[in-house]
Amino acid sequence: MTHGVRAVLSALGIVFTAYLAVGALLWTSTPEYPLVQIASVALFLITTWVCIFWNARTTSHDDPVGSRWGERALLPRWAAVLAAATAVLVPNASWFAAGPDRLLADYATWGLGAVGALMAIVMIRRRPWTAWIGVACAAISAAAWIGVRDALALGVVGAVLWVGVAQLMTWLVDRAARDTAELLRLQREASERLASGEGRRRERRTQIQRALAVAGPVLAHTVALGGHLDETERRLARIAEATLRDELRGAALLDDGVRAALSAARGRGATVSVLDEGGLDDVSGEERVALRAELADVLYRINSERVFVRTSPHGEVAATVVGRSAGDDGEDTVDLWHEIRRRGSADKDAVAGDADEDAAAGDADD
Repeated sequence: MTHGVRAVLSALGIVFTAYLAVGALLWTSTPEYPLVQIASVALFLITTWVCIFWNARTTSHDDPVGSRWGERALLPRWAAVLAAATAVLVPNASWFAAGPDRLLADYATWGLGAVGALMAIVMIRRRPWTAWIGVACAAISAAAWIGVRDALALGVVGAVLWVGVAQLMTWLVDRAARDTAELLRLQREASERLASGEGRRRERRTQIQRALAVAGPVLAHTVALGGHLDETERRLARIAEATLRDELRGAALLDDGVRAALSAARGRGATVSVLDEGGLDDVSGEERVALRAELADVLYRINSERVFVRTSPHGEVAATVVGRSAGDDGEDTVDLWHEIRRRGSADKDAVAGDADEDAAAGDADD
């Protein structure tokens, strides 16, 4: 759509400037210097078409709505200088070509309309100072050649209006583009929020289904027995409660392997507590898979009576596994402390270890 609008506007610019050029060459009486008149018309056409077509693309790949199209449509500085020079040369050349007796002829005053059209194009190409300077130069030249009253009556007012309307239209288009970009940004943010909310709802549904799968049979069995459970059934109920708590408090740490390891640890009689405190929010999916695999391996090998698994907000440690057991004196002692380090930190430690070994080897050689 943007390319179609640009093509239509370019075509209109060509037709209108060609119309002005034809009017300058239709002579009811021959100018004193016709070659100068023809040269001024040629300069006007060349300059105008350069300003229309040179580097006139108005959109970019990363800006589909054209909110920054003014940056791409900016007229090159050399072309702006050429347009300003044309605004000075064309009117003066036309009056010079017409001669002192024909200064008010149509082919003598056509330069005012030509400058107005050219400066409107320059304004649209984002050179407002050049546009107004060009109109001012044409007005001064007209006042010098034919007087202020005739200059105002024969084209200066029209040129000022054309450039002013072009500036207003440019401002309105830029504002509409900014508003469109802002609306698209808000729409994108709303879509992201909806997608995020849908993801959270889907995750909650998954957790509820898992909770029902774990706790449903135990609750149904407990209700059927009226709460009269033997020791084995009570132990299974406690395991089901702990499993349900894992799903609610430590979902980020869980996968099928970790769930199996937790079930095996509880089957051995260990009490396991899992808590996600948000330390894995910035961990990548691949790193999270490796973390869970290491956690499952630790849980399979652990022999502690009470096990605490926590995510860590520390910059280098992703999760910590602590095991406690009753000592010979009856006091709890820590018999396991395992830190699951982030992959980037582990790589840095490995590099540092290699560097230390190399340094030690160098010292030994010395």
